Amino acid sequence: MTYRLRIFLSRAFVKFVRKERMSTRRLLQVFEDLHNGNIDVDYGGGVIKQRIARSAEGKSGGYRAVIYYRKGDKTFFMHGFSKKDKENIDEKEEKELKKQARIMLGFTDDQIEILIKLGKFKRVIYDEENL
Repeated sequence: MTYRLRIFLSRAFVKFVRKERMSTRRLLQVFEDLHNGNIDVDYGGGVIKQRIARSAEGKSGGYRAVIYYRKGDKTFFMHGFSKKDKENIDEKEEKELKKQARIMLGFTDDQIEILIKLGKFKRVIYDEENL
């Protein structure tokens, strides 16, 4: 089966990646985990919380990412944070994330291109042959 894979990083997530000196390869490993069904927390509605290992360490004390995900379609890395800064998402936040995910996962290609041109998102190139 051929998937049309589209991966995007929010401006906030790009800032997080730079601050933590995270490689694109590590983000692609997170995406591959999602794609293969290895999801840490699925809140429903396309909202995922995924663990990301720190360099030369395991995932348990590492980073967390909030991702809007629809298999075979779009993946938006939205927020990144260290486990020590925040461990869980509360009910109010979960409700807001689901509302935002529903909107964003419904964006057309043209709408996404506008957001990229405005600097709100960055596209990650992924070679689907790696799957």
